[in-house]
Amino acid sequence: MRKKNAIVKKIAIVGVVLALTAYLIYAVVFLSRKASAERICTEVQIELKSTPENDYLSEKDIVKYLTSKQLYPVGKTGKAIQTDSIEKTLQASKFVADAEVYKTIGGSVKIKITPRTPILRVIAEGKNYYVDDKGGIMPVPPDFAAYVPVATGNVKEAFAKRELYNFVVYLQHDRFWNTQIEQINVLPNLDVELIPKIGDHTILLGKIADYRENLDKLQLFYEKGLNKVGWNRYSAINLKYKNQVVCTKKTV
Repeated sequence: MRKKNAIVKKIAIVGVVLALTAYLIYAVVFLSRKASAERICTEVQIELKSTPENDYLSEKDIVKYLTSKQLYPVGKTGKAIQTDSIEKTLQASKFVADAEVYKTIGGSVKIKITPRTPILRVIAEGKNYYVDDKGGIMPVPPDFAAYVPVATGNVKEAFAKRELYNFVVYLQHDRFWNTQIEQINVLPNLDVELIPKIGDHTILLGKIADYRENLDKLQLFYEKGLNKVGWNRYSAINLKYKNQVVCTKKTV
């Protein structure tokens, strides 16, 4: 009987200890959250995940943008800082691809931002804008120029976001063509002319839908032909014809 009572007593003690521990943990968490909610934010840590291709945003830009939206955290209590609202507002910016916002244990606010990355610039029909790496339209950032192909001529936004976007993505991921094309000119009949960075000639690619076949044909011609006769021999190279490369010699 005594043994049984001793066991019951031990269980009761353990229960009291567990309950007290749980209460203390709850009290610490509650007080910590209360203190955090009342603490004034004195610091915002901004991390820009930029590369040379999208290095156009600065911390000052982010501070100015959030201040204009009355969302800059400094001077506000933790309770008044709505990180979800800050995130959504940043992600709605025409220059931001992704944003992550959270409060730190020390009472500051951490903001991580990935800028949008332009891959094509369009200067056509009175407009000047970039197409980003997701196929979206973005404005040209002040004091920043991306080293990307420029599209001119008869370029509608829908054509830029689909056909030209797919074409430029293909160029980027091709070991031979990556960074080789300087300008893409779209003619009124939607044929496409290319201005390469190497060589003093224009390339009539034809319809954009045939770009893979025609670029393969052109690459073979470069390797088997121009490497032998010289890159400045022709003024124009026409790829529109099936299984043919038609060249126009330069006139003296």
